[in-house]
Amino acid sequence: MSTQIPVSHMAFVRARAGRSTELGARLSALIEPSRTAPGCLSFALQHSQCDPELWLVSGFWTSQQAMTAYFGSPAMQVFAELVQDLVVNSLDFHTFREVSAAQALGHPQAPVHKLAG
Repeated sequence: MSTQIPVSHMAFVRARAGRSTELGARLSALIEPSRTAPGCLSFALQHSQCDPELWLVSGFWTSQQAMTAYFGSPAMQVFAELVQDLVVNSLDFHTFREVSAAQALGHPQAPVHKLAG
């Protein structure tokens, strides 16, 4: 049996000048459908306190498979529409996975031993 490792995504979305309110409204449509997506642990939309054009969309998922399935869902179409409609000035999207302290320090992972029984 394999252990699922939680993964996450973060998208920094910058509105074109004068379009931040529209961007926020359209991104907010992602919140509820995303929170109820299979494997979603949490999903949030945040607005920068010091940059009125900058928004953050983040999600945490039970596994890579759950996050990948979400990326293929109709909910993700909103990003293509925002770019096409010229609401977005820039979109910086990243995915992350959990690592151990040793992996974060660049140490090789200890070998895994399996017992056959």
